[in-house]
Amino acid sequence: MPSFSSPPNQQTYYEEVWMIVRKIPRGKVATYGQIAKMIPPPNGVDIEAYKAFAPRWVGGAMANCPDDVPWQRVINSKGEISERAGAEKQRQLLEGEGVKFDAKDKVDLKKFGWNGSNDDAQIIQSKLF
Repeated sequence: MPSFSSPPNQQTYYEEVWMIVRKIPRGKVATYGQIAKMIPPPNGVDIEAYKAFAPRWVGGAMANCPDDVPWQRVINSKGEISERAGAEKQRQLLEGEGVKFDAKDKVDLKKFGWNGSNDDAQIIQSKLF
């Protein structure tokens, strides 16, 4: 399996990631892997390689996102904020949106996870918080 440190067309991939992340409602979170699954593998990348590398690519996109992308709403598959500079700010922003962390600093993905749909109920609910 070839190694892909970044997607073949990085800017295009990043823009797809940002488009999805902009749809995550206030008070909800999504995981890097979940976002990766919403984007088809780029040409020349087989599905197994894509599964292995895409969550990291999403992380790269989030590290380079424009100011209008709600980066704080993307967390890891354990429901945790990934350790890095800005982690405390990410937690503060999420708590400000009503996202709760448990005693182990995890977010309940069943309660606060975004399933990828942007239906009216979620939009209305997000405006209440």
